Amino acid sequence: MYAFSYLVGKLLLWLRSFAVVGFIGLVMSWSLPAQAARINPQLEQQVLQILREHPEAIVESVQAYQQKQRSQIQQAQQTFVQQMKTDPLSVIGQSPTTGSKDLKILLVEFSDFECPYCAQAYKTLKKFMVEHQDEVTLVYKHFPLTNIHPQAVPAATAAWAAQQQGKFWEYQDALFTNQKQLGEQFYLDTANKLNLDLDKFKSDRVLATAAIEKDSQLAQTLGLSGTPFFIMNGEVLSGAIQLGEIEALLTRVRKS
Repeated sequence: MYAFSYLVGKLLLWLRSFAVVGFIGLVMSWSLPAQAARINPQLEQQVLQILREHPEAIVESVQAYQQKQRSQIQQAQQTFVQQMKTDPLSVIGQSPTTGSKDLKILLVEFSDFECPYCAQAYKTLKKFMVEHQDEVTLVYKHFPLTNIHPQAVPAATAAWAAQQQGKFWEYQDALFTNQKQLGEQFYLDTANKLNLDLDKFKSDRVLATAAIEKDSQLAQTLGLSGTPFFIMNGEVLSGAIQLGEIEALLTRVRKS
């Protein structure tokens, strides 16, 4: 009886101290096949009974996990914004840029070449950058939403490969203005039209995965879940932005 009471106390303490995600993983491990460590069926039932009798422990664990996630995202956002202002080159990394060379105002775009809202925002950004190319530096970050856009990653690898030959922005133009044609033949045809070295283009596409995953990981660390998303020196916009919205954003940044 003492051993069981001790187990109950330790379990409840554990649940209140750690995220429920970890606990779910533990429960799942109890039902793994024979090669996994065997768990006493009676003990398993006792633990499940504890959970049924103390559901508040699960709720508390979920809440603690969510709060921890929010805190981590907030800290990541603060760090990113600070880097935009004090160390813009670290934010840019190997990403393609266009516009101003002085890097005083960065506009970081997280986008997906198959996203229809990104295609709409692309048109707005083109107009905006024509007017502010001497003041704003546009930085493109890949954030392909693979669960809903099957061509997002293939298009991103093609754009990355074009970047290696100095033609990212021209390739981006082709992708967004011909979004319904996305596919392998289109990627090759576009590379041909831009006079890219096709052998290098094909080999670079294979190498693109790491860079794209790095951008996607950054987006997730910042708490982003959709595209397009824009950050200008700490000010944010999302969705199919209108020209007036991004102009207002720039006005706020100038005053900050």
